[in-house]
Amino acid sequence: MAAKNIMIVGVGGQGTLLTSRILGGLAIAGGYDVKLSEVHGMAQRGGSVVTFVRYGDKVAEPIVEEGQADVIIAFERLEALRYAHFLKKDGALIINDWRIDPMPVVIGAAQYPENIIETLGEEHRVYTVNATEEAKKIGNPRVFNLIVLGVAAQHMDFTKEQWYEVIEKTVPPKTIEINKKAFDVGYHL
Repeated sequence: MAAKNIMIVGVGGQGTLLTSRILGGLAIAGGYDVKLSEVHGMAQRGGSVVTFVRYGDKVAEPIVEEGQADVIIAFERLEALRYAHFLKKDGALIINDWRIDPMPVVIGAAQYPENIIETLGEEHRVYTVNATEEAKKIGNPRVFNLIVLGVAAQHMDFTKEQWYEVIEKTVPPKTIEINKKAFDVGYHL
């Protein structure tokens, strides 16, 4: 199998690293060679964070080149816009329809772009979900990333049972059930 390239983009504190660990664990369980890479400052809450997950029969490098991502999972609209140029022509962009103002917007030095999702939809195959609101409905807004991952799972070749197995091994034991429930919500949207 040729390498599959997945990017997870978001803002510090949104769970991009956890999401990449789940995807990496899933690919390892599927018998693939896997490379994970964190590119931007994870420790800085509020800063842009990018992780790469590459898997296949043989993967040499952990970084996804521009124009090579099969799937981009974006936890926030502006982050989707910032990294859309990494998507392949036939790739899928899965976006949590949520806005987090970066510091330049907060202090009035810049404006948050309008119509991001519509603009991205002009050139890319875009799937949106308001995962943050869906997570609130099931009682825990912090599991929105698993809802987005559930939507992304529809574009990957792993069974729901394989996803559950990796979720059970990756998330803290006391949150397994809520994370599986969140994944189900996204999987069925």
